[in-house]
Amino acid sequence: MEYRYLGRSGLMVSCLSLGGWVTYGGQVGPEVSQQCMKTAFDLGINFFDTAEVYSGGQCEIDMGAAIRKFGWKRSDLVISTKIFWGGKGPNDRGLSRKHIIEGTEAS
Repeated sequence: MEYRYLGRSGLMVSCLSLGGWVTYGGQVGPEVSQQCMKTAFDLGINFFDTAEVYSGGQCEIDMGAAIRKFGWKRSDLVISTKIFWGGKGPNDRGLSRKHIIEGTEAS
């Protein structure tokens, strides 16, 4: 796998990433999701993408389960997420400081 710097962050990320938008939560079950992540990781992918809105948060749950199941160190992974369409409450969505902090911590 080829790795590149992510901007000026100092992080080295795989040229390919695995995203969970259509894959996790709504389209396939947790076992298939976890196996996809394992295959990607075994092939050198260290960059995974998710969002709080993907399958109502199930994508993040499935990714977390795979990390625990396979005993990966969090420091070996780069996980990007997106915040905006969180919950249904007036402060559970958008780009307020409150939502960004709480949504990121819950991710």
